[in-house]
Amino acid sequence: MSDAMRSTARELVAPGKGILAADESTGTIRKRFDSIGVESTEESRRAYRQMLFTAPGLGEHISGVILFDETIRQSTDDGTPLVEVLARAGSIPGIKVDTGAKPLAMFPGETVTEGLDGLRERLAEYRGLGARFAKWRATIIIGAGTPTAFAIHANAHAMARYAALSQEADIVPIVEPEILMDGDHDLAACEDATGRTLHAVFEELAGHRVDLAGSLLKVNMVVPGRGNVTQDDDPAIAEATIRCLRANVPGDLPGIVFLSGGMTDEQATSRLNEMNRSNDLPWELSFSYGRALQAPSLAAWSGDAGNVAAGQRALAHRARMNGLARSGDYDPSMESAA
Repeated sequence: MSDAMRSTARELVAPGKGILAADESTGTIRKRFDSIGVESTEESRRAYRQMLFTAPGLGEHISGVILFDETIRQSTDDGTPLVEVLARAGSIPGIKVDTGAKPLAMFPGETVTEGLDGLRERLAEYRGLGARFAKWRATIIIGAGTPTAFAIHANAHAMARYAALSQEADIVPIVEPEILMDGDHDLAACEDATGRTLHAVFEELAGHRVDLAGSLLKVNMVVPGRGNVTQDDDPAIAEATIRCLRANVPGDLPGIVFLSGGMTDEQATSRLNEMNRSNDLPWELSFSYGRALQAPSLAAWSGDAGNVAAGQRALAHRARMNGLARSGDYDPSMESAA
């Protein structure tokens, strides 16, 4: 397996750094733009992402950026490809390659992620456009009788096929099984579903001969459903998450990056910080945040070219806070001191 891929995987989880997820689908970014009263057009999306990617010092705490298909083909106002802007900043360009979660036939309330058809050819094209890593997301839903073993297996199998094709194309695969926060389940139910899913994913990755040293895992923290009356504190969440990871994730994986779905900006930072206070973990624990890195920047920018610097400062602050959380050195007092 390529030494370059293993090196890229390690770079993405380098100390003090993490990944900016800027791979929102057109539908998702439309909702975010609606929240600030900006029409979502190809040009407004390009201007927004240009603002993010040209932030001074981006590479200091952002090791890589996950792009959407539209974005990897776009350029700045002066014609510089956005992937080149990122590379110059010291941030590795990546790409979302799945085509979304769709209803799993005969399994009501469960989904399977699609996008394997034509993936080999798309990966070759993305590699030519400058992508050095990729991402595939599956959604696992906790409910009455779910997740079923079959839904977990179907998603794990598809994820492993994607990962093998990525490595064939000399692209680092990030596999992202996300146990959704929707529902009223407790912490134990999330830990059980996360553990069952991770066990299946790594079993399939091994079966598909995927080199774990050239791969990364993106996963949810173990948290109660947002509808549960008991919302556990950060230490309890950190303890449950690490226990689940230790039981199910092989030590030869270089790093685990957490997603921020359903958490506030500061919760995502504080919980990552709590986990990084643990010693002797076999992998780097980092972040791959979308909304939790972008939300303050989006609000500050608000579609106004005159607010670009303010938007960039907001992104830089959140990136720095999460960079500190990578080593357990974050403190909430640092938020108000900014």
